Amino acid sequence: MFENFKTFHYELAGRPLVIETGKMAQLAGGSCLVRYGETAVLANATMSAAPRDGIDFLPLSVDYEERLYAAGKIPGSWNRREGRPTEHAILASRVIDRPIRPLFPKDLRNDVVISLTVMSVDPDCSPEISAMIGASIAISISNIPWNGPIAGVFVGLVDGKIVINPTEAQRAKSDLELTVAGTKEKVVMIEAGANEVDDDTMYEAIMKAHEAIKPITDFINDIRAEIGKPKFEYPAFEIDHDMFEKIESLVGEDVKSALDTDDKRVRDAALQPIYERVYEELAEEYPDSKAMIDECLYKLQKKIVRHWLLTEQKRVDGRRMDQIRPLNAEVGILPRTHGSGMFTRGQTQVITIATLAPVSEAQLLDGIDGEESKRYMHHYNMPGYSVGEAKASRSPGRREIGHGALAERSLVPVLPSVEEFPYAIRLVSEVVSSNGSTSQASVCGSTLALMDAGVPIKAPVAGISCGLITEGENWNTMIDIQGLEDFFGDMDFKVAGTKKGITSIQMDLKIDGLTPAIIKNALETTHKGRNYIIDEIITPCISEPRSDVSKYAPKMISTKIDPEKIREVIGSGGKVIQKICADNDCKIDIEDDGSVFIAAVNKDNAYKALKTIEAIAKDPEPGEIFYGTVTRIMNFGAFVEIAPGKEGLVHISQLDKKRVAKVEDVVSIGDTIKVIVSEIDDKGRLNLSRKDALDVVDDENF
Repeated sequence: MFENFKTFHYELAGRPLVIETGKMAQLAGGSCLVRYGETAVLANATMSAAPRDGIDFLPLSVDYEERLYAAGKIPGSWNRREGRPTEHAILASRVIDRPIRPLFPKDLRNDVVISLTVMSVDPDCSPEISAMIGASIAISISNIPWNGPIAGVFVGLVDGKIVINPTEAQRAKSDLELTVAGTKEKVVMIEAGANEVDDDTMYEAIMKAHEAIKPITDFINDIRAEIGKPKFEYPAFEIDHDMFEKIESLVGEDVKSALDTDDKRVRDAALQPIYERVYEELAEEYPDSKAMIDECLYKLQKKIVRHWLLTEQKRVDGRRMDQIRPLNAEVGILPRTHGSGMFTRGQTQVITIATLAPVSEAQLLDGIDGEESKRYMHHYNMPGYSVGEAKASRSPGRREIGHGALAERSLVPVLPSVEEFPYAIRLVSEVVSSNGSTSQASVCGSTLALMDAGVPIKAPVAGISCGLITEGENWNTMIDIQGLEDFFGDMDFKVAGTKKGITSIQMDLKIDGLTPAIIKNALETTHKGRNYIIDEIITPCISEPRSDVSKYAPKMISTKIDPEKIREVIGSGGKVIQKICADNDCKIDIEDDGSVFIAAVNKDNAYKALKTIEAIAKDPEPGEIFYGTVTRIMNFGAFVEIAPGKEGLVHISQLDKKRVAKVEDVVSIGDTIKVIVSEIDDKGRLNLSRKDALDVVDDENF
């Protein structure tokens, strides 16, 4: 039945990689099922028969689709089916998109859709890497024009050793999460999260990844040679060269003058009349050619900027190639938030706000990778006004989600553990002005906001980008690229980290890859840049985290009790814990291992709740102080409940320092009084003293 069915075998990091073709999805342009260990991903690549009209870009879509059946789960949503892609799936789509996009012909205008469906997950065999390899194979064997293949691997740093495609157990203790994609000749994509890994180790990991990638590309080429389809001859889209030469002759010098400024507003204003002049001058000779005129003017600007950068080492704003734009940092700019910081780099400006909450408010995840929740969340917003556009706000797109995740990954290595700082943490970066490298500005703003919020981070983190211009064998890098250099350049190499080492990398590329020399140069350039930002900007603004959280933030304390005592603390139907919360205006979360987290805006209330829980969960000892409630009055004294179900007697002689004739002269039922445990008799009964407790001064943590 499946006469075209073929299998191809390879061993990747000691595990079998099997490619099946010709059985499934035979109507797709190119299709394969990738089996890596027990992971299975169906990869399909399809291109439209005709180009899309009225566009000047490649309409490429990469969809990495997680099916929860792959991990033996039923979706937790109301209708029990997958809905919007998870953040993890969106990030995986971006990671696969970035290395394949630069290898398509620049003038291809046909719709290309890459669909990657995760159908089975083996935790030891990355579905993302399987999908990346599957995408490369599906495109390679299809009729779609492409200059691949590419391949990718995941790299860990386990016990100081570089490991290709580490297992789940190895990833759990790895100091590095590095994904590298490349052709046989060059590295095309780098994405990393790292626990302050030094530049030399990172460079070595990237190079070892590329060595592992090269034979995989040979394997894919062998598959293509055997079953690949002839490539489609598409209608090429090129600019009108005669029109371009006329426009360059007409306004070339004017465009140079307009571009030569550090102010985006001035530049845009200067370019507008140039566009109007060209439309008017060419209207008779080129009627109905506004789109082509716009494309020629874009190419002219690109030619000028690239010539300046590569040949003259001149930047549009007059900076040196190794010079960062003017910087500024501020903290505490929003009075009622828990922490805030504003970071400004040239005309890029980001405000990041920190919010602290009980650990129970950590984000719940419903994905295939086994992670169920995360206590640190970072969200990124970039409204239209930030670039001067009248664009209504919409829900976050892939770019916003990707930039938020990059900033999140950059800060994770320096965050305190939940035991050290028992809070869920949310950061929101609001881009209020954008002229390049907003993701790295949000990293810097996040450091400011966390420190302003009193989060005891291990070290400040800064982020900076490195750009690239190439022509043949010639190339040049520049630090802190602004918008124009990003648009017309060949690379945006973003690196964040502390002075000790790298915490994240993300590389966007528009050419066919990077050589080792360019990668090494980019790492060195960004290292100097982030050190400068930390030493000269962040540290002078706020040298260390605040000693305490905001007065508007919940005060969190934690303890650990015997798990066997959890039932007593909660009480029948939750009555005990609800009463503790009501009496102390607090929120209490208890985990199965006995970890208890108490949140209250008033710190005294939090500690009173803690004392009550400890009194329930462990037997009181002589000398301990409690606030208790008078429950009964007798002639010989008052009974005081120091915790639900735990009551003791304050003898009339222990009610006050002076002689007491009647118990009612000192206390009434329902009063809250401070008592000390004076003794526990042989029957386990508590004898309490108010008299002795009067001399005890409450400490700040009572």
